[in-house]
Amino acid sequence: MSRIHDALKKAEEERAKKPVSSRDSQISDITDDGVSAQLDELSKVVDDAEASFSSEPVVAADQLTVEVLKTQVRRTKWNPNQKTMLFFGSDSYAIGTEEFRTLRSRLYGMRDMQPLRTVLVTSASPGEGKSFVSANLALILVKQPGRRVLLIDGDLRWSRLHLSLGTPDSPGLTEYLAGQADALSVMQRGPLEDLYFIPGGKHSENPAELLSNGRLEHLLQLASPLFDWVIVDSPPAMAVSDPRVMSGICDGVLLVVAADMGPYEIIQKSRQQFNDKRVLGVVLNRAEPRNSYSYKYYGYYQGEDKKKRRKGKG
Repeated sequence: MSRIHDALKKAEEERAKKPVSSRDSQISDITDDGVSAQLDELSKVVDDAEASFSSEPVVAADQLTVEVLKTQVRRTKWNPNQKTMLFFGSDSYAIGTEEFRTLRSRLYGMRDMQPLRTVLVTSASPGEGKSFVSANLALILVKQPGRRVLLIDGDLRWSRLHLSLGTPDSPGLTEYLAGQADALSVMQRGPLEDLYFIPGGKHSENPAELLSNGRLEHLLQLASPLFDWVIVDSPPAMAVSDPRVMSGICDGVLLVVAADMGPYEIIQKSRQQFNDKRVLGVVLNRAEPRNSYSYKYYGYYQGEDKKKRRKGKG
């Protein structure tokens, strides 16, 4: 903004050098004596200033490449919560892991029938486990060789993903949406080579306005060609309007429902807030393991496998 001030001051000094009569007679012709040049410079400075405050992020689409991601995205130390992050532990078939493998297969099946790369994960009410599902879905997707995944904490009202992953919480999405950081500076990488993460960032007083200013859409346009999947965790659908705004720029929506939550009418209302074509399905969370067929099946499979190994040793 100092350039604007300098240009204005210089133009005023040029005008002050003229005799009063000359200045009065040339009001209708301000192109004389170099004044027009100063105005052209001023116009350019104003245009540059306006561009700097536009909704476009710093990084252009042709500047963000896979190689740039690998070389410029910062690596941070992660300390994941072993109780909630199922795929960082040593037991690859712990309770719940096979359900996420099934969810992954279902998503790939849907991708065969429709464009599907950016997935919004939400719930009807707080506390149903949407962030748990978002993080573990990203983890199981990146477990496949050659798959690159971006996980975004889009719940700017109560960011929690950085706690589950044990990562720094900023700079993050808030700083990006506010124009304070570019896409590369808000991304981070941890122990998994192809898992990238954008935390929520610092607390914002106006999250709804930030999410609807166009920068998130541009971020997804930048990221989508570089990632096999982009998973976006959003606030609960019944609490705020953010998920409806965000769903319009994502390919599909997963609605997380806790088995011990209700009532049913609230779940139905939250689903109706989204276009039917965008709702991919419902993920049932916190179901009792003893009532889960897949849990019983894989528990039996592992038990039989252990028996065979014992016999082989004998």
